[in-house]
Amino acid sequence: MTYPDTYYRRTMTSEAERPALSGAVECDTVIVGGGLAGLTTALQLARAGVSVAVLEAERIGFGASGRNGGFVSPGFATGGDAIAKAAGPDAARKIHHLSIEGCDFVRDTIRDLQITEAQPQSGIMSVLRHDGGESLKQHAEQVGRDYGYELEYLDTDAVRQSLKSSRYFQALRDPKAFHMHPLNYLRALGAEIERLGGVIFEKSAVTRCSLDGPRKRADTVSGHINSRRIVFTTGGYTGPLVGKLNRSYLPIATYVMLTEEAPELIAEAITTRDAIGDNRRAGDYYRLVEDGRRILWGGRITTRAASPAVLARELRREMVGTYPQLRDLKTELAWSGLMSYARHMMPQIGEMQPGVWYCTAFGGHGLNTTAIGGKLVAEALLGQSDRYTLLKPFGLVWAGGLAGLAAAQLTYWKLQAQDWWRERGA
Repeated sequence: MTYPDTYYRRTMTSEAERPALSGAVECDTVIVGGGLAGLTTALQLARAGVSVAVLEAERIGFGASGRNGGFVSPGFATGGDAIAKAAGPDAARKIHHLSIEGCDFVRDTIRDLQITEAQPQSGIMSVLRHDGGESLKQHAEQVGRDYGYELEYLDTDAVRQSLKSSRYFQALRDPKAFHMHPLNYLRALGAEIERLGGVIFEKSAVTRCSLDGPRKRADTVSGHINSRRIVFTTGGYTGPLVGKLNRSYLPIATYVMLTEEAPELIAEAITTRDAIGDNRRAGDYYRLVEDGRRILWGGRITTRAASPAVLARELRREMVGTYPQLRDLKTELAWSGLMSYARHMMPQIGEMQPGVWYCTAFGGHGLNTTAIGGKLVAEALLGQSDRYTLLKPFGLVWAGGLAGLAAAQLTYWKLQAQDWWRERGA
C-alpha cells in the first residue's frame, strides 16, 4: 500500500522508497512506527551516535503524521485546567513549556536541515465564533504572564478585514506558531536519520515481539531485529501487537479537503496567509496553500472514517456556512486519517517495562507534541534527563474499547450542540 491520495502526497518532493526488512539485524534501539514521534526519536538517537532502526508497516508518514492540517502551535488536546488538576500547577506550567519547546524543535530542525520543501509559514490565528473579547484578552494576558509567550489580540473589525465572515468575532494571533507541509518535513527527517547511520525499513509490519529479557526482538514476515531497547511510536493505526498499548487509545477519524485552484474567488473571503482555527471543540481549521490559490480545509471528528464523498460534502458545508461567497468553489480532493486519543486526551510517554518504551496518543496537537515526545524519550534513553516523568500522571489507562468509542462520539455530538447554542446567542 502506498500513500493515500492527499494534497501532501501529490506535492511531496521525494519519492524515495525504503526496503523491507530482510534477514536478521542487530541494533541498540528499534523503533516501531515511522511517523513524526518515531522519526524524531530516531533522529535524536542517531545524532548521539546510537545505532537505531525504524520499522514502518507502510511508508514513513503513511498515517496521521503525513495527512494532517500542518499546524505547529503550543498546547495539548486537553485544557490547562485539566492538566493542572491531574499533575499539579507547577508541573502543568512545565508541561506547557514542553509544548512550546516542541514547536521550537520543529522550527529549528527545518532551519538547521534547510528543509525548504516543508514550506513553513508563520502565523496561526485562533478565532471566536461568538462575541467574547474580554475573556480572550484575559487569556492572552495570562499566557504572557505565566509563560512569557506573547499573543496578539485582534478585535472583530481587525479579524473581518482578513477573514470576511460574519461568523467570526475576536481572535488571538500567535506569530511564533506556523504551518507547513508535514509529509515533506517528515521525509526529510528520514533522509537525515539515514545520513547519520540509522536505518529505516518500510513495508515491514511487526508481526510478533519478544519483550522480556535483556534483548528485545521484533519480527516481520521477512526478518527480525534484535535490540537492547524497543520504542513503540504507533498512533491511530496501532494493531493488537501489544495489548496494553492497543487498549489505551481510541482511533478517532478527522477529515481534510482541498479546493480547486481559484485565487481570485478565494481572495474575496480570505486575505491572510495565517492558518486559521476556530474555538469550537472540534471546529474548523484551514489555511491557504500554493500562494493562496487553494484552501486546505479540515475539521469534524468521528469514531468511524467516512467515505471521501461524504466527508467532502460535510467539510464543504462548513466552509460555505462560514464563507457564503465561496459557494461556487469546488472541492478537488478529500481524505481522512486516524488519530490516537487517550481517555485523558494527553500524550502517553513512558517505559512499560525495562527497555520497552511507548510514545503515543498525539491527537489534536500532533506536530508539537510528537516532536517533544520523541525528544523526551531520546533524552531518557541517552541518560540525559527524566523530563518524560512530567507526563507520568497521563499513563496507559484503558480507553474503554467499543464503549469508549461510543462515549467519544456522543460527547462530540453534545459539544457540537453546545457550540451551536453558544453561537446563536452571540
